[in-house]
Amino acid sequence: MAAPLREQLLSAAVEMTTTGGWASVTMAKLADRVGVSRQTVYNEVGSKTALAEAMVLDELARFLGIVEKAFDDSPDLVTAIETGVREVLEHARGNALLHAVVSATHGADTELLPLLTTHSDMLLQTAKAVVAARVEPYAAEGGIAVTRDELDAGIDAIVRVVLSHVMAPSGPPAESAAAMAGIARRVLGL
Repeated sequence: MAAPLREQLLSAAVEMTTTGGWASVTMAKLADRVGVSRQTVYNEVGSKTALAEAMVLDELARFLGIVEKAFDDSPDLVTAIETGVREVLEHARGNALLHAVVSATHGADTELLPLLTTHSDMLLQTAKAVVAARVEPYAAEGGIAVTRDELDAGIDAIVRVVLSHVMAPSGPPAESAAAMAGIARRVLGL
């Protein structure tokens, strides 16, 4: 069974971006690649900017799926954080789309980078909401020794640090994850 049209378009757009750069992606080329009309592409994804946003949100969903699985599979909050961070950073290392976007800082296409930097509010809010929902049961059980405001600030700080490491790693994923788990332990009063 063929993937839904939107998935096909996003997949083709990612492939085109990672092999030829974002500037090489046009709605006409995308339509040809998928075997539909250009108007069908516009009807399905909207403008090129909307296509870029959809690609980034689709990739964000993959990253957040990794985080959710880490929380589902871990016996405690600190282990969940460490596992989630490590696996997110490992996924980021081999992520061709992320590398294409980050390469924009080195003279390549620059249209995609703002989606991860100056227009990052949506990404941050989505990531923080997923993490907060997974941390909430620990807070409700009294397993976190901080106020609600401190918890929200701690989640915000952890998400921002992880995103920083995704964009510009400072060490191996396991080392960074262990360090962030230690920070989380202290920030969350565990």
